[in-house]
Amino acid sequence: MTAVIYARYSSDNQREESIEGQIRECTAFAEKNGITILKHYIDRAFSAKTDNRPEFQNMIRDSGKHLFDTVIVWKLDRFARNRYDSARYKTTLKKNGVRVVSATEIISDGAEGILLESLLEGMAEYYYADLSEKVIRGMTENALKCKYNGGSLPIGYIVDKEQHFQIDPLKSPFILEAYKKYADGCTMTQIRDWLNETGIKNARNQPFNYNNVQLILKNRRYTGEYIYRDVVIPDGIPAIVPKDLFDRVQEKMAKNKKAPARHKAEDDYLLTTKLFCGYCGAYLCGESGTSRTGEVHHYYKCVTVKKHRGNCHKRTEKKDWLEDLVVEQTMKMVMDDKVIEAIVSMLLDLQNKESSNLPLYEHQLRETENGIENLLNAIQQGIFTKSTKTRLDELEKIKQELEINISCERLAKPKLTKEQMTFWLHRFRKLDVNKKSHRKMLIDTFINAIFLYDDKILLTFNFKDGTKTITFNDVKTAIDSEYYGSDLKCFAAPKRVSL
Repeated sequence: MTAVIYARYSSDNQREESIEGQIRECTAFAEKNGITILKHYIDRAFSAKTDNRPEFQNMIRDSGKHLFDTVIVWKLDRFARNRYDSARYKTTLKKNGVRVVSATEIISDGAEGILLESLLEGMAEYYYADLSEKVIRGMTENALKCKYNGGSLPIGYIVDKEQHFQIDPLKSPFILEAYKKYADGCTMTQIRDWLNETGIKNARNQPFNYNNVQLILKNRRYTGEYIYRDVVIPDGIPAIVPKDLFDRVQEKMAKNKKAPARHKAEDDYLLTTKLFCGYCGAYLCGESGTSRTGEVHHYYKCVTVKKHRGNCHKRTEKKDWLEDLVVEQTMKMVMDDKVIEAIVSMLLDLQNKESSNLPLYEHQLRETENGIENLLNAIQQGIFTKSTKTRLDELEKIKQELEINISCERLAKPKLTKEQMTFWLHRFRKLDVNKKSHRKMLIDTFINAIFLYDDKILLTFNFKDGTKTITFNDVKTAIDSEYYGSDLKCFAAPKRVSL
């Protein structure tokens, strides 16, 4: 088995040693499990809330070369603190035959492990959101005083000792001239070339490109507006560009703006990678078709049928109807107190059974303490040599390292209580199933696989015995019931369609 190690820390406030510690523990995990490490991918001072991390993206691309089959991280939050990014990139890695494992949060490969992993990732996302709120609160206070809040400074400004914006006497004239040139008829490309000819650099100390010029011409700060999130203070900073000139440039940009290209519809087929044909076992992929009236219809279609690979007869099914059915059945499961209690009980058992470094460290500590005691007994009996002292020093050093490792392990991986798990699962009951992001979160967390037939659907959830079969006749009966309140009333039962 071959693997790579991915390590990162969030900001310059954290030390380089944190990377070394992650690499050390991931390497020890690999050695213990007979895994060969091929490469290290390290992002320094990059937050896991964003996927804009150079080495992370290199690792994702390299996974397509099929040179390794495992990514080892110190903790799951090193990979991502955003569940959307986590699910998205784990799916990409899975397609390339690569799995993500944590060196300190060993999670089983079974269906139950998916729930536990989702719980850990959710807690990490909650921690980040809570920390972000506190940071935003402090930065908002700065904003109300029109102080610099970090990030790239707009070209033409500098910051004084009190963190207030001041006009840069060297670069601000170029910004004003760029506005005048555009108002007089120059194109953004011509302004870009002019700026590069003058030798002035962009915020990253690189030559200007088209986007840099566009951002300059749209930046309201040059009119003196201080902007931070919802805080907008007119004349909060010194102005470089007169307001009337800025407005003329905006009007001209709006006129010169080309009609946007017709972009493809978003890939919002929520059941992709989880939906399988009940007859041949192949994936069902998203597909759309346009009727004679010009209306676009979306479907799920068996890959075997789509690519004519076999004799599968599975007919195409309507996307909206099918997704609503899955979401509705999943929400019914989430709203069942007995099911939640069963999941929590299962997770507690799983958490207690999961292997951890802590028992190993504690066992090694006991053995080390016994060794020290034996040497001390030998010394009391008059047996003392140079080798005895050397060995005693070695054991004392090992004991100290083990005690540190045990302390770090207990701090790094506190166990989740029954109340914490119940609270987290109950939060899913408050989801708005009309929102795409909430629907996706529900499906990604609880649905393991879906097997679709022409007359029924088999749902398998991410917990033991979590399987449910629903016939379409049962659904139709429920729809016809006057007491039935599902959104499925908006859609007709599946009918045979041809594209």
